[in-house]
Amino acid sequence: MSTVKITTTNFEQEVLQSQIPVLLDFWADWCGPCRMAAPIIDEIAAETTGKVKVGKVNVDTDIELAQRYRIASIPTFLVFKNGELAEKAIGLQSKEDLMNLLK
Repeated sequence: MSTVKITTTNFEQEVLQSQIPVLLDFWADWCGPCRMAAPIIDEIAAETTGKVKVGKVNVDTDIELAQRYRIASIPTFLVFKNGELAEKAIGLQSKEDLMNLLK
């Protein structure tokens, strides 16, 4: 499965009501480290299909979500479990570090 584009419109349904953990990548087109993280995020999405939902939030188009979760620098990765924010990591992360956030 590929990543899900998360917006203010689908956030509640895709993230807060998800039955499985959700990894969110807050990113922007102009962000170099975000572009470096993209293949890692896609890999995690492919490897965890059905176990983890992987979403991407563009901070330039979904400013409200970025503000709600106080995203001050990108990339920032948030993990939600049972509709609650469970983990947070700021800056480029290794695949191993992101997988550990999900445990």
